[in-house]
Amino acid sequence: MTAPNIQKPSYPKAGVGVMVMKVGKVLLGKRKGAHGEGEYAFPGGHLEFGESVVACAKRETREETGIEITNVQFLFFMNLTRYPGKHYAHIGLIADWQSGEPRVLEPDKSEQWGWYLLDKLPTPLFEACKISIESYRTGKNFFDSE
Repeated sequence: MTAPNIQKPSYPKAGVGVMVMKVGKVLLGKRKGAHGEGEYAFPGGHLEFGESVVACAKRETREETGIEITNVQFLFFMNLTRYPGKHYAHIGLIADWQSGEPRVLEPDKSEQWGWYLLDKLPTPLFEACKISIESYRTGKNFFDSE
């Protein structure tokens, strides 16, 4: 007997990205192994069932970089559909560096971490990071797909 052809429901995932600040610089890592490969991005990932957004931000930052963050605040919401086959309800946050030195703890997901001046960011930037910078500079906090 063959299993029935059951399709997985199509719906957006909840993503969280954290713009970590330290003395006027932001933390960026070069992505690999996922959508946006080769682009520079902030720490972040999927919101887990039952998890608070702040707990997700702290967990993902710690898991990816080994650093601790504090003063986590909402920056923007984005309906992210830029990458083919992907759809995210993305929550952009901003936080302050608290302690630790960034290290690559998930080598399948990122190549390197570094601190960059806002006016001298590496390229290309992950789409949500472009929006983070725009939100930070303009105060706009809602971005819908066109």
